[in-house]
Amino acid sequence: MSNNKKLGLEDAYAVKTPDDNRLLYRAWADTYDESFARARGYQYPQKIAAIYAARAGHDDTPILDIGSGTGLVAEALHQLSGCSGDLALDGIDISPEMLQASSRKNIYRQLFEADLTQPVPLPDEQYGAAVSAGTFTHGHVGPDALTEILRLCRSGALLVIGVNGTAFDQYKFGSAFATLQADNRITPIEYERVRYYAKADDPNADDQGYAAVFRKT
Repeated sequence: MSNNKKLGLEDAYAVKTPDDNRLLYRAWADTYDESFARARGYQYPQKIAAIYAARAGHDDTPILDIGSGTGLVAEALHQLSGCSGDLALDGIDISPEMLQASSRKNIYRQLFEADLTQPVPLPDEQYGAAVSAGTFTHGHVGPDALTEILRLCRSGALLVIGVNGTAFDQYKFGSAFATLQADNRITPIEYERVRYYAKADDPNADDQGYAAVFRKT
């Protein structure tokens, strides 16, 4: 993928495989925050962070940021008054270039490179919370990854998982959540609608998704 091409939402939605993802964000990592997030008023990470902060208790830590990218969710968590400056926050992402971009911000305790469609090389039940914005969308990461995320979280952990509004039905996230709940692996889910863009004149201003809020049983 050429670095001369102006990258955008259409490129992200066109991702189909882990290698597609790596190629896209290798080219986009250095300009993602400025050319996309700030330019378009991308508020999804801040919304997910705010939902976590509004519900989190003292024990809902450390936090795992799923598909952490350049660290936009982490930045928002650090900025919220309810979250202290020494927040215990780890990030996981498939793109080494995105991880490098986030590491320069000094907002994570640890960062891990991993493909969520495969077993993640981290120990069981070490996190008290997990958050995600922008990972469960049109692309290669489907609802099967929820099982692996739950493995990494201890009983009672708070999860705030953003899912793209159209991908929710297309990739059967509703069925996956229902199965997890029916099997008593998670508590009943509370859904919140989340608008992705703050700018009313953005061409995708009406795009929205769901924040699924629940705990591991």
